[in-house]
Amino acid sequence: MAVSDGNFAPDKGVFNPSGEFQRRKRGGLGTVQEPARDIPVFATTDVLVVGGGPAGTTAAISAARLGADVILAERYNHLGGLSTGGLVIWIDRMTNWNGELLIRGVAEEMLDRLPKDAIYGPSKDQWGSRDEEQARQWARRHSAFHGTVTHAPMIDPEWLKLESLNMVLGANIELLLHSWVAAPLVEDGKTVGAILESKQGRMAVKAKVVVDTSGDGDIFSQSGEGFEGDIDDDDIHHCANTASLLSGVDVKKWFAWQDANPDLYKDFMRRGREQTKHFILPFAGWRNDVVVFMGPRFSGFDVLNVDDLTTLEILSRESLVELLGYYRDNAPGFEDAWIMLTAPQLGARHSRRLVGAGKMTGPGTKSGQVFADEIGVSPSLSPNIPDVSVPYGALLPARTDNLLVAGRHISTDAQTHTFMREIPQCWLTGHAAGVAAALSAGSNAVPRDLAIGDLQSALRKQGALVRTAEPS
Repeated sequence: MAVSDGNFAPDKGVFNPSGEFQRRKRGGLGTVQEPARDIPVFATTDVLVVGGGPAGTTAAISAARLGADVILAERYNHLGGLSTGGLVIWIDRMTNWNGELLIRGVAEEMLDRLPKDAIYGPSKDQWGSRDEEQARQWARRHSAFHGTVTHAPMIDPEWLKLESLNMVLGANIELLLHSWVAAPLVEDGKTVGAILESKQGRMAVKAKVVVDTSGDGDIFSQSGEGFEGDIDDDDIHHCANTASLLSGVDVKKWFAWQDANPDLYKDFMRRGREQTKHFILPFAGWRNDVVVFMGPRFSGFDVLNVDDLTTLEILSRESLVELLGYYRDNAPGFEDAWIMLTAPQLGARHSRRLVGAGKMTGPGTKSGQVFADEIGVSPSLSPNIPDVSVPYGALLPARTDNLLVAGRHISTDAQTHTFMREIPQCWLTGHAAGVAAALSAGSNAVPRDLAIGDLQSALRKQGALVRTAEPS
């Protein structure tokens, strides 16, 4: 769905008569002046982590485990971000095409802590298997690709919230929920903390190092760092939506019907595209009575624009009701399906990307080169591409000191962003940023001046996979 910039008729809402979304014309109403005021300092700390999503959670835990005092500020009432509140409960590939676990350390521990009935995926002995039947069975659950079984499980979002919380509290991190970080505090080119907004009012947190894991680069962009937003509006990786869970589904019946009736299944999908505005297929969840709709996905919207965000929520819920009706009437196994949950967090895939001291690019990620400043290893997109070396430079702003960046907005090109935005990669970069922040705070060296060998050694001690570059 593309955005048009036509005028709004007040009585027509956000859609014109043809059903096309139109962005409101804003501005031209003047300004108001906010009086200057003193903001109380709420707390001081070594490391302030902004945002408790996948990257922020691993950053806070890894920093605290090195002895740093850490404050983790999160605007919602839970941790995990899109992996929990966004219902992105399918954890993309943690293994390479040979079955080797690449996303290690805090991320690995987090999944290992989940109860057996809160995670569903291939067993470890199946990772990397190219057995045709195994690959076929797991492909329908999105845990096998290119004929290879991978570690890409479905998880229970409530249990991941709980275990994320337990790990944070167990590391003696000061957790501030319901706290929106509104602006950075920058002095002489260095971040020295941030201003928070909450029901308690406006308050400041002073910190030696700030880690921006906001997802949208809220801190680095307001600190004056450059960012990019180029991406194809029609590309899946630019889309946004609110995901949802359906329960009361008989997943085994649904799969068995597909197997027994391939022609009817094709007809079911054809009619779905004809009878619904935004037809999609569900993902089988971590239980055989739950599915997740990770869409419909809508392109052309700006997830930094409040009108667009509001419209996305409306579209997502309208589409869900339509899909529910179609599936109940036409899909065996969905006769008693009901809406279990719509995600508290909208699923944004892309907004800002840092223009950093280093940058991950498509050619670089396909080269197989092990960077001298490697801080982790990501699975590649296909079996004919080597494992991907993730450089520390992609987490470093170009100018601002005492600031680190982790999560989907690290310094990448549009091509590399397509996989570096995924949950496992956010865990990876968050882990590295947290370790770097703790080392920096403990040594009074700005993050860009850290000895890369010390950073790599500390990451390995925390279980991360970090390789050593061969001498050139």
